[in-house]
Amino acid sequence: VQLQACGGGLVQPGGSLRLSCAASGSIFSLGDMGWYRQAPGKQRELVATITYGRTTHYADSVKGRFTISRDNSKKTVYLQMNSLEPEDTAVYYCYADLRAWGRRDSADYWGQGTLVTVSS
Repeated sequence: VQLQACGGGLVQPGGSLRLSCAASGSIFSLGDMGWYRQAPGKQRELVATITYGRTTHYADSVKGRFTISRDNSKKTVYLQMNSLEPEDTAVYYCYADLRAWGRRDSADYWGQGTLVTVSS
């Protein structure tokens, strides 16, 4: 099982980016998916989560600017980021709570991280 994230890059303040993260491999069932981020010198923090039924939760700092969505048929989660600010600069990590074939319990799997830099 692996999660592959992409979509990061350099953007000016006020700009937009869309991140995506696809889960692949021997997946028996897929649950919550979401995004965390880690800025230089700071701890990793929650950005947004979405359940299989598409109930969403956002950090206060991104409410109204970021939108999380998912395509269950593609096992993919997206993060649309608008009105980006320099404070959004971080490495963004996706995760998925899933159960792999041959495993009794579900577990969190993480993507490799994608860098978002907001700067003029």
